[in-house]
Amino acid sequence: MDRAATGGVRWMLRAEGAALLLAACVLYGVTGASWWIFAVAFLAPDLSMLGYLAGPRPGALVYNAAHATAGPLLLGLAGVLAAPALLPAALIWLAHIGFDRALGYGLKYASGFRATHLGPIGQS
Repeated sequence: MDRAATGGVRWMLRAEGAALLLAACVLYGVTGASWWIFAVAFLAPDLSMLGYLAGPRPGALVYNAAHATAGPLLLGLAGVLAAPALLPAALIWLAHIGFDRALGYGLKYASGFRATHLGPIGQS
């Protein structure tokens, strides 16, 4: 059985997602990077849903890899330490993750696309 956050914990996680979205957008603005690029790239992590063409288990793995904060945090660190051009991409990626979490789209369980750590998609 898939477990999901409920009640106040679920709302706290969604609020945390909104805070991540806001912080990433503010920091993106500070970089001076183009908002057109932000708009075009914002939904790019959702291409990971194509992993579901191989089935629910590989789909969840690919989707979760693209929707976990570790990837963009490491990319952002690389941007700060070595390649500043990477920082805007990391912030767009973090903003996308925050947006998804704020809407209740969590990391996926292998049982199916609708089963997430924030509860089934479609339930508020």
